[in-house]
Amino acid sequence: MEFDNSFEVPLPPAEAWPVLMDIQRIAPCMPGAELTEVVDDKTYKGRIGVRLGPVALTFAGMVTFEEIDNANHRARVKAQGTDAKGRGGANAAASFRVEPAAGGSKVVVHTDLSLSGAVAQYGRGVGMIQATAAQIINQFAGNLKAQLAAAQPAPASPAASAAAASAPAAPPPAAKPISGFSLMAKVIWDAIVGLFRGTPRRS
Repeated sequence: MEFDNSFEVPLPPAEAWPVLMDIQRIAPCMPGAELTEVVDDKTYKGRIGVRLGPVALTFAGMVTFEEIDNANHRARVKAQGTDAKGRGGANAAASFRVEPAAGGSKVVVHTDLSLSGAVAQYGRGVGMIQATAAQIINQFAGNLKAQLAAAQPAPASPAASAAAASAPAAPPPAAKPISGFSLMAKVIWDAIVGLFRGTPRRS
């Protein structure tokens, strides 16, 4: 299945692009994700957890950058992962680009996802998958904005500045996994709203 998502970054494209390509920096912003190994500058191993209803899934796999166009701020990646308990797997090909926007930059993501095994049954229905992707992207964008805001220098006294400079930088906390319960509620609510919107009013 294919779907599109987008989010905004409060930086111009020339500044947003290197941030987005710094995988070790942005990985903790992804809900439920953990970077476990940097194979090389284009290949990374990691895990990501997603909860669909009562079922907690943890995918372990690899992400590879197949194309990086720094001049035009475009990239294409391939990801594959398998559930830790052998309940299936996921394969995805995604392309993303950074465009100028009023607030800084807009990141447009196109994903082609395929699920296999029991995992395909847990995520049954395009609406559920799209809602999952949208919520993950939205939380990632929010976490990234918070990280960027925290990195902005703030006025401080000389003593406070010296203490901050001597203290080791703490890594950003990993984002919490997405809950399938809230996703199911959102999908059902969207269906109800769509149903009533499509029902003609009686006079």
